[in-house]
Amino acid sequence: MDHSNHIHLKQADLTPAVLKGATLYDAEDHKIGTVSHVHGMGEASEIVVDVGGFLGIGAKPVAVSARDLDFMRDENGDVHAVTSWTKDQLKDMPEHKDLH
Repeated sequence: MDHSNHIHLKQADLTPAVLKGATLYDAEDHKIGTVSHVHGMGEASEIVVDVGGFLGIGAKPVAVSARDLDFMRDENGDVHAVTSWTKDQLKDMPEHKDLH
């Protein structure tokens, strides 16, 4: 996917409503996860990404900082993110447990 024409999201756009369901891609443009939910807003927010599994079944939730992801909108308006992490690196992270 050519990200050069995609619009990078501003801090004000990093909200749970905008980011939920966004696809996460690695540096090689492989799909490596999906945003499950978000804690907080803006650059300081914690992004919970479902990694692995199939259609959400068996996926492992991991939490990463919004600072470590580059969120953007494509030509169709769909939000996605790019990271330097690989799928295996995300899978090796501790599982995120909601405290609510």
